[in-house]
Amino acid sequence: MTSSNPILFFDIASGPPVRAYAPNPWKARYALNMKALPYKTKWVELPDVKSTRLAHSVAPVRKLPNDEDFYTLPMIHNPSTDAYFGDSFDIAVYLDENYSDSGHRLFPKDSIGVHRVFNAHVDALFTRHVYICASGMPFNPETAEVSKAEFVRRAGLESWDQLCVGGEARAKILEEFKADLEEFAKLYRFEGPFLEGEKMTYADAIVGGWLQFMKATVQEWGQICEWQGGRWKRLHEALEQWAEQR
Repeated sequence: MTSSNPILFFDIASGPPVRAYAPNPWKARYALNMKALPYKTKWVELPDVKSTRLAHSVAPVRKLPNDEDFYTLPMIHNPSTDAYFGDSFDIAVYLDENYSDSGHRLFPKDSIGVHRVFNAHVDALFTRHVYICASGMPFNPETAEVSKAEFVRRAGLESWDQLCVGGEARAKILEEFKADLEEFAKLYRFEGPFLEGEKMTYADAIVGGWLQFMKATVQEWGQICEWQGGRWKRLHEALEQWAEQR
């Protein structure tokens, strides 16, 4: 893998101008940038994600509540070894173990298990409040209706409007989200900006991926930046040095 033969990184395309927004691809993008590895983004339209994974024989790594396979991104292909990985956490582990001398170390010694638990906890926390994101999803206008219909189907609902909360219902979700983040912030033993103070680890990419998604989709992003004394704004800004989109 070289600059002339980089890792191919599959990310979910937004509407034009195409940009990164989905949380799990953002985790992998942070990892690639933190490891200072050459890569190139392959943008995939939402309706094409399943066929893209199938075309490369990359099995789904998630399930919907009804136990149906859930095909999503990120995914990487390393042309040097012809290896494919289709889960953000597995991508980070692979990069850190195989390119230990490049960039930053993502996982301190003997911490992969703890990071895996942390990843599941963070995903569950943010997913509980994901309804505040629906109305701001940056769909491609050409495929928006197809994408919305798929989101509705996955959620077991009848219409897109049911996913787009407003008024008192939205205010209640935001209040609960703030309370959950208040409890979560207790894990941060230092002023920051990172979980371990001034030392970045993959845990910060995990949270940072979700913060990027909130910034892209939630109109109250400015409020979130002020919560917990501005902790999440400081983390988001500290991660900007690894937020390049190639």
